[in-house]
Amino acid sequence: MLKTLDQSLAVLNKFTREHPSWGVRELASEMEMSHSIVYRILATYHKHGFLEQDKETRKYGLGLRFIEFGAMAGDRLGLAERIRPIMKRLSEATGESVFLTWLDGREGVCLDIYESSQLLKYALAVGSRTPLYAGASNKIIMAYLTQGEQERIIAEGLKAGKPPKSFPGKDKLLAGLQNIRQEGWAYSLGDYSDSVFGIAVPLFNRNSEVTASLTVAGPEYRMPQENVAHTLQLLRSARDEVQQVLQHLLFFA
Repeated sequence: MLKTLDQSLAVLNKFTREHPSWGVRELASEMEMSHSIVYRILATYHKHGFLEQDKETRKYGLGLRFIEFGAMAGDRLGLAERIRPIMKRLSEATGESVFLTWLDGREGVCLDIYESSQLLKYALAVGSRTPLYAGASNKIIMAYLTQGEQERIIAEGLKAGKPPKSFPGKDKLLAGLQNIRQEGWAYSLGDYSDSVFGIAVPLFNRNSEVTASLTVAGPEYRMPQENVAHTLQLLRSARDEVQQVLQHLLFFA
């Protein structure tokens, strides 16, 4: 029974932004699983509304049930009512986009974003997953993990073929993470998009374990070095507000 559940969840995890739809044989080949097993799993998800099937291509994609679950997860986190207004104020004060990144396994997930009102801005899709060793929003989280966890993330991430645009190498990255932890904040430039900066601070649960991060990001030309300190001050103030909200959520233990 547990093996079947593991297989079913593994199948579901194959539906990503990079590969949002799958045919039965295509997915069976990708996962090196029996065609009949994959078909039964997909058909069961389809029956319960978790997957939809294109009538022409016969490929499966995520169904509307996930919109419901996403909305419920957002309500549980208190994003819309309690955290998003804080992100909005920070965005208006800095003129840049603000986003909340959550630690999920060995990746960072964009849980919410409040985009800058300016024409040229940084935008990120909610639900996007990125490796923890790239970008300020992820590096600040990774910096507070143990060195053993950091090394496993680097090894498995590179093996999975998800490096950022410029990976500095293991030793340099680990040294950088140590420095980030000492400073308590992270800065990145061009890890994913040329001339895009990110300034991030960590968020902790009641056990003082890093769980998320809050980030300000935008085009490099709007963030000269002399403006970084003031932006960081605004970011830390907003972080303290978000931290208070999260500390009162029962799941954030």
